[in-house]
Amino acid sequence: MSNFDLNRFELLLPWQLRAIVANRPVAYVPLGTYEWHGEHLPVGLDALTAHNICLRVAAKDGGIVLPAMYYGCGGSHGEYPWTVIPSFPDHIEALLRLTIQRLETTGIQLVVLFSGHFASTQLEMIDRIAKDWTAKNKITRIFATAVSRVEGLQLMPDHAGVFETTLLAAINPELVQLNRLPSIQDAPLAKTDIWEDGRHNPDHPIWGVVGPDPRNFEIAQSKPLLDDIVSWLVRQVRNQLQK
Repeated sequence: MSNFDLNRFELLLPWQLRAIVANRPVAYVPLGTYEWHGEHLPVGLDALTAHNICLRVAAKDGGIVLPAMYYGCGGSHGEYPWTVIPSFPDHIEALLRLTIQRLETTGIQLVVLFSGHFASTQLEMIDRIAKDWTAKNKITRIFATAVSRVEGLQLMPDHAGVFETTLLAAINPELVQLNRLPSIQDAPLAKTDIWEDGRHNPDHPIWGVVGPDPRNFEIAQSKPLLDDIVSWLVRQVRNQLQK
């Protein structure tokens, strides 16, 4: 087991789970979706990044990390290839509520819903779960957040652009394959082409990317970006436990 595997829910025996929870009663539930992220990134990116960030936080601060949920909701890429996004969050929400309910029976005091997919429908869903749970005065508290809510980052969150490309490069660089995109020299973009609807045209050189051109990403920014996100989430969890 690597250091990042020591807190992975699915790899742990019951006695190990009990020991971790007794020391740090926190459970991380990483969320993502199956979604097109350009020709240069994997379709499971959102869940991959959320899961890895949670593993790094748990390695630093304790707690258990559940397997990532690859079904998410919302966004503008529902009809893209290799994308599976339900129209409504009902089934996903029901699974999350059941997961929290079962975790509460094990002594977990804080559940962190951490989403790498940050479409508005997804964020509304996790916020609704947290609000409803808190209103019912349950023993377990819920902290709902997302990659897009991390404060103080040098890069602005996007979809398959510089931000997500840079973040994944810090986690799993071999999954970033910019050579699958046409070169900037062969297919330069207009200076105004950053968030335009034209990106939904399959003939666009960076089809499906929403945000700054990922071909301009700098590898040197990868580790600092990941480190900043992990440090931010560690601080938030500690603050939540003090409430």
